[in-house]
Amino acid sequence: MKLSKCLKHALNMVLHSRMRSWLTILGIVIGVASVVAIVSLGEGMEQSVGEQIGGLGGDIVTISPGFSRGGSMGFRGGGGGTATLATSEEPELTRTDVQVLKGIPDIELINTQIKGNVKVTYLGKSGSVSLTGVDQKVWSQITTDEIRNGRMLDSADQNVVVIGGSLADKYFDQPLGINKMITIEGNAFRIVGILDSQSNTIIMPIQMAYQMLDEKEKDTYDSIVVKIKDEDNLDTVVEKIETKLMIARHVTDKNKDFTISTNQQMTQVRSEMMSSMNTFLTAIAAVSLLVGAVGISNTMFTSVLEKTKEIGIMKAIGARNRDILAIFLFNAGLIGLAGGILGVIGGIVLSGALPSLLGGLPMSRGGTYVSLNIILIALSVSFSVGLIAGFIPAYQGSKLKPVDALRYE
Repeated sequence: MKLSKCLKHALNMVLHSRMRSWLTILGIVIGVASVVAIVSLGEGMEQSVGEQIGGLGGDIVTISPGFSRGGSMGFRGGGGGTATLATSEEPELTRTDVQVLKGIPDIELINTQIKGNVKVTYLGKSGSVSLTGVDQKVWSQITTDEIRNGRMLDSADQNVVVIGGSLADKYFDQPLGINKMITIEGNAFRIVGILDSQSNTIIMPIQMAYQMLDEKEKDTYDSIVVKIKDEDNLDTVVEKIETKLMIARHVTDKNKDFTISTNQQMTQVRSEMMSSMNTFLTAIAAVSLLVGAVGISNTMFTSVLEKTKEIGIMKAIGARNRDILAIFLFNAGLIGLAGGILGVIGGIVLSGALPSLLGGLPMSRGGTYVSLNIILIALSVSFSVGLIAGFIPAYQGSKLKPVDALRYE
C-alpha cells in the first residue's frame, strides 16, 4: 500500500472520530502553547540581557568592603576556605585605597560612592528613599545610567540632585520635574536631571551626601568604582588592583577584607539565573505535553479496538503489517501535528499577553520573542510525541491476525 493511501486512511480516521480526536488534540495544544509562551518569555529576557551587556560597561570594576569566598562575585584568589577578618571591626574603604588605585596606570577614572536611606519630602508628602553620594567630577563619565531629562552632575554642583525615573514619575502624588525643589533630611535640593530608569534613587555630590548621612564618616566609602583604559586587559588589571590593595591593607588570601566585581561577572550571573529559571518553567510546561501524549495513546488504543474488524478486512485483501502500522502511526502523528500547529498559534497569542498578565514583573520587562526555531521545534516535538505515543497501539494493531480480527465483535 502506498504511503499516500495510508495517509488518506489516517486522515479519515481523524475526521470520523472528531470529538475524541479534538479532545486529544486539546491536550497537545495546551502543552505546546505553554512551552512556546514560556520559551518566548525566556528568549525575550535573554535578548534584553544581551542588549544591556554593551550598556553595562565591560571596563567598569567595583571594589566593595568585606569578602566572602563563598560568594560568586568575589574575584578569585589563592587558597581555600572561608575568609575571616583580621579584626572584629567592619572593613571599610578609605582615601588610602583611592591613592593606591591612582598609582595603577591602567585605571582611567575613579569614582567614590556612599549609600544610605534618607527622608524625602515634596508638597507635604514624605518617604524614605535610597541616596547615593558620588564624585560628581567623574560620575557622568563612569556611570552606565542614561539621562532622560536634564543633565548629569557637574564638578561645580552642590545643592542639586539627579533622581531615578520611578521616583520622578510615581513616588509622590504629583510627578517631579527638572528644577523642582525637594527636601532631603530638612535641606532643600534642586533637581537637575532625571535618569532613564525605574529606580527610586537620589544621586548627589558625595560631600553633600556626608551631611545627609550622619552615620557615614568622611573619607570612607561604601564602594569605589573604577574605569580601566583597555577592556581587553580587564583580568590583568583586576589582578593588579587585588595585589596592590592586599599589600596596602595588610591582608592575605586568608583574611582578605574587600571584594572586586566586574559588570561582566554580574551580567553572566544574571544570564545564568535567567537560563535556569527558563529551564525550570519550561520543564513544568512540558508536563502538559506528557499528559497530551497519554491522551494520544488512549485514543489510539481505542481506535485499534474500534477498527479491529476493518484491520481484518484490509489484511484479508492484501494489506501488510507495515501498512497497518503506517496508518495508525500517521493517525497519531496527525493528531500531534494538529495540536502543535494550534498550540503554536495559541502560544504566540499568549506570549504577546504575558507581559501585561505578569503586571510589570522584572522577568517580563524584556518582552517576549517567538523565533522561527521555537516554532519549528514545537511542531517537530508535537509530531514526534504523537508518533511515540501511538507506536505501541499501532504495533499491536498491525500484529492482529486476519482471522481473529474478522471474528472480533
